[in-house]
Amino acid sequence: MVHGPDGSVATLCLDLDTSKARQSVVDADAAAIASMLDSCELRFVTDHSPSGGRHIYIPLARRLPAEEAREIVEALGLRFASLDPGPHQNITDGCIRPPGSPHKSGAGHQELDTPLSQAYDVLKTRNPEAGVQQLQRVLADSIRILRERRNNPAPLLTLLPGRMTKSTAVKNPVLRNIARTGTYAKGLYTSPSEARMAVLTHLANTSASLPEIQQRLSTDLSGLASLYRTPKDADRLLPYEWTKASRWVAENPAPGAPGRKTSLNYDTEPALTHSGGTNPDRSAASVLHEINDLENVLYAVLDQRLARTGREGISLRLLLRAVIGFARAKKSLVIDVGCRSFALEMGKHHGTIARLLPLLEKHTEGLVERIEFAHGRHGDVYLLTLPKQWESTAKALSWRKGRIFGARPVFWALGDVAALVYEAIERQRIPSTAADLVRATGIGRTAVDQALKTMAGHSMIERRHGAWSVSRSTSLAKVAQSLGMQDVYEEQKRRIKEQRRQWQAHLERFTQPPLTEDEIHDAEKEAYYTQPPDYGDGPDPGRERQSAA
Repeated sequence: MVHGPDGSVATLCLDLDTSKARQSVVDADAAAIASMLDSCELRFVTDHSPSGGRHIYIPLARRLPAEEAREIVEALGLRFASLDPGPHQNITDGCIRPPGSPHKSGAGHQELDTPLSQAYDVLKTRNPEAGVQQLQRVLADSIRILRERRNNPAPLLTLLPGRMTKSTAVKNPVLRNIARTGTYAKGLYTSPSEARMAVLTHLANTSASLPEIQQRLSTDLSGLASLYRTPKDADRLLPYEWTKASRWVAENPAPGAPGRKTSLNYDTEPALTHSGGTNPDRSAASVLHEINDLENVLYAVLDQRLARTGREGISLRLLLRAVIGFARAKKSLVIDVGCRSFALEMGKHHGTIARLLPLLEKHTEGLVERIEFAHGRHGDVYLLTLPKQWESTAKALSWRKGRIFGARPVFWALGDVAALVYEAIERQRIPSTAADLVRATGIGRTAVDQALKTMAGHSMIERRHGAWSVSRSTSLAKVAQSLGMQDVYEEQKRRIKEQRRQWQAHLERFTQPPLTEDEIHDAEKEAYYTQPPDYGDGPDPGRERQSAA
């Protein structure tokens, strides 16, 4: 039990719970609280649970009254989202599991983090009253807010001074909790990307700036930081998402606020549209230059890496080419293309594409990353970025001539290996021998020779002085038509179009406009019960028909 028989407290018990915030937030809060206690010259003992939660014990030389201890813990709870003040809020039943206690899940025990000899010394000597008074002075602003809340039951919008300024206060309690803890109801958002876009859009309603938000990711916005997979992802994606959120807020003023370009009631994901890289002011030429650099990385690094991933490596290489091809066609580093569009570009089933895309995202190390999931009529949204580790490689190589493709219809019949070999010949700087093509494609000599033989048989390539080059007199479309692949392409295109029509019709069933009052009730129409005519003592036609039946 935390409290004694008289309600006083001999040890302040801080419970950092993973049910209140993500693991990264719990760890960050534990480190910040430890730093605060060290600055107050307070010694403490820590442990952790199998679920990832943490406990911090602060032994006291003088027992504190329950109200004073509760005020300190609740003040800490205002600053650290993962701290659960519950053990100090219940005088009769407040309790906490000490080190060595079995965990409630049965999966293990509370494990002591502090060395045993040091923990024994801390618990034996305990902390003087001066250290507790210093902690109260550090928490003075938070304690003042708590007392104001007790005196004024109305919820306050003011947050902690020094942690969230008035100009950047998040006034929506749901989003404020997400920004601090990184947790949200399952039915509220479908993915972490939607949740963080909602938080960023709400922050964009204030005068907050991107540098300020980046600085606060380690403090009061640590929950927002936890919605990114890694700190590296946060550094790369935050500028892009902040720009999108700011632009959406500027384009959608709040209703009832003429002339104002913000919306103070926004708590759902904005229906954002995407274009042109992490900076909306980039020119189309600069975007195409970066796409050329991505192609250099594809040929210099990723082709060889994907070739070592097994049987799916060739399909992944062609899929990456299709992704870059769509980016070039749209002149944008952000593409929202569905699996069926990729399937039509590669001649494969859309289910195969859906299975390959996560693998491609995994093996490209940030070059291709999904930033939004498909919703309604829109497909998944992917962001193409040149990773820093490959910037020097991309800049050192010259750009290649020609266009990049997935798998053109002729190669639906000739195979993926033939597609890669033909591309190597088509985009080469000088004519290449078979040995050069083996090194360039990373494909075995037997498979390369077979592809060369097949394509030469269709007059697609020709050999001169031992080197291969593309035959300019042969049309790939005509070869595809002679092989029957052009008809297959048109049939798949027609089938995909029909599937999209059916899907859109399905969506429209649930997006019909609501009925108006006039459609539901006509004021000029009698809505009361009308007495049937009285036939008097004569025969009842209805009864006669019933008797006849």
